[in-house]
Amino acid sequence: MFEVIEEVVDADNFVRLRKITGLTPRPKEAAEKALPNSLYGLHIKHGNKVIAMGRVVGDGVLNFDIVDIAVEPEYQGQGLGRTVMQHIMDYLDREAAKGAYICLMADVPALYEKFGFQFVRPRSEGMYIVK
Repeated sequence: MFEVIEEVVDADNFVRLRKITGLTPRPKEAAEKALPNSLYGLHIKHGNKVIAMGRVVGDGVLNFDIVDIAVEPEYQGQGLGRTVMQHIMDYLDREAAKGAYICLMADVPALYEKFGFQFVRPRSEGMYIVK
């Protein structure tokens, strides 16, 4: 049985899930500072083990970034990524102002397309910098 917990995951599990799912590693010390600043977060447990997570950051009204969507490899393919995204979209339906900009970096575009996300090209070009 899976348990959805609408709280940001703790720093240890955040770092662990990012590492085992191939997301860019993040230092625990930075995660401890960053995670409390999230607008919304959830994680999914199987027994006592955290197996999935996702969160939203931004200004809380007009700009939202969906980040850190991760499902432990042995649990992938069971609809947990979709569950994480559905909870996030429900949050955004409640909180985002009309005309709000919601973005994400799509490692698995097919998942996000199911929720209405589109590629920004050719109208815009995504960019990033890592410090």
